This record gives sequence, structure tokens and C-alpha cells, in this order.
Amino acid sequence: MKRWVKIVLFCVTAFVFVGCDRITKDLAKEHLKNQVPVSYFNNSLKLIYAENTGAAYNLGEHLSKSMSFWLLSMLPLGILCVLFAYAISKSGEMKVLKLFSFALIFAGGIGNIIDRILFDRHVTDFMHISLFGMSTAIFNFADVYITFGAILLLGLQAYSNYRKGAALL
Repeated sequence: MKRWVKIVLFCVTAFVFVGCDRITKDLAKEHLKNQVPVSYFNNSLKLIYAENTGAAYNLGEHLSKSMSFWLLSMLPLGILCVLFAYAISKSGEMKVLKLFSFALIFAGGIGNIIDRILFDRHVTDFMHISLFGMSTAIFNFADVYITFGAILLLGLQAYSNYRKGAALL
């Protein structure tokens, strides 16, 4: 596949996933804010509205506005810019699935940064999963994109390492 096609696919994928994240957060605000949580599958999945000013599990929620802005908005934005530049510059030699994993991570990060900047550090979260006695923090689709992208990237790297090791045998 040509490099320019991969770049377009990366950008379109990121744009679509950021859009889906925005839509679901807006729907959560409209239908879940100030409402009783909605439960599915015997309380395994709950839709519950929350605004998070920290990172996962509210880590950093007590930071000053200034410190929060720099640590939770600008630093991640800088990292995402580096990730974007890396993905675009290496897109010609990168497999599509690896580029897709970078697009997911980028889209998820941008989705949450948009919330932080537009809504005074408040990221909209609305999903909670509880299975087999374990429970997640309340999260959103941007968090899902980041997590899935990172797992996919690690899986692709592990597979690549396995193939290289198998070739040496």
C-alpha cells in the first residue's frame, strides 16, 4: 500500500474515532447526567455519568489548575504530537495494523484532551464494568481506544519477536 494512502487512512481513522468519542460523551451528558445509573447484564455493565478532573482512578484530581493543565493536557498533547509525527514519518514502512494501533492511541488521547481543554479539565466518563469480583474505574470510549491500541501494539510486537525467534531456530 502506498505511503500517502496509509497517511490518509491514519488521519481518517483518528478523525472518525475522535468523532465517535465526542458523540458518546455528548450522549452521556444528555441522557445520563443527574440520572440514576443504568445497569445491564446483572450489574456487569453500568452506564453512570462522571466528570473526572484527574487521570485514571482520579489520579491527580487534587492538582492545581495550572499543574493539571500542564501535566494532564499539555504534556500528553506533546507526546501525542510526537506519536503523530512518528506514525506519519514511518508510515511507508509500517504495516497497516500497526499504524491502526497508533491511530487508536492518538484518537483516544486527543478525545480526552479535547474534554480537558474545552470543559475546564473535566473529562466525561460513563461506563463501568464489574466482572468476577473485579471492577474498572468509570471510563469512556477514548480510554477504550487507548487501551485497545496499546494492547494491539504490544501483541504485534510480541508476534514479531516470536517470528524472529522462530526464524533463528
